[in-house]
Amino acid sequence: MKKQLIALTLLLSGVVHADAVDALRDFARDVKSGKANFTQTVTSPDGKRKKVSSGSFEFQRPNQFRFVYAKPFEQTIVADGQKVWIFDADLNQASSRKLADALGATPAAVLAGTNLERDFALKAAPADGGLDWVQATPKQAESTIQSLKLGFKGKELAAMEIVDGFGQRSRLDFSAVQANVPVAAERFQFKLPAGADLIEQ
Repeated sequence: MKKQLIALTLLLSGVVHADAVDALRDFARDVKSGKANFTQTVTSPDGKRKKVSSGSFEFQRPNQFRFVYAKPFEQTIVADGQKVWIFDADLNQASSRKLADALGATPAAVLAGTNLERDFALKAAPADGGLDWVQATPKQAESTIQSLKLGFKGKELAAMEIVDGFGQRSRLDFSAVQANVPVAAERFQFKLPAGADLIEQ
């Protein structure tokens, strides 16, 4: 009886995790635009130092997104489909680079890109913290991230966890998620503020 119970538990957990992979595939296929708020916690490789920031996120497929960090420092990241712009309000400085060079196998590619399974190998990960997780491993050897996990609550994207090439861990927790809502086109257009410096890469 105990063996049967263990087998049943494993089977059910496998079904749950497979659903998380399906939820990510459905998200990539069916959610064409969206908005959310986020809280980001960055933890140093030794696990001792943490930095918390918050802001809002908007996207429109294909390859348009806008991250706005409001606290503790203001920073805006905008992709218009051709280029990615990063504006640091404190420095009054912007940088830009071609989208193809910047996007690749990155978290933004999962959220706003169009080629999820071309860029990532997807695998179910153990449920944790009330969320079902999917491991998305970059297929590009030169990717700047070691690992990427996405957490779903049912069909809704709730969290994302990234470990970069230096072992630094970033976790984004999403709230007030709105899927397939219209987002104004100008939200994905970057206008250089007056007096700001521009560095093109």
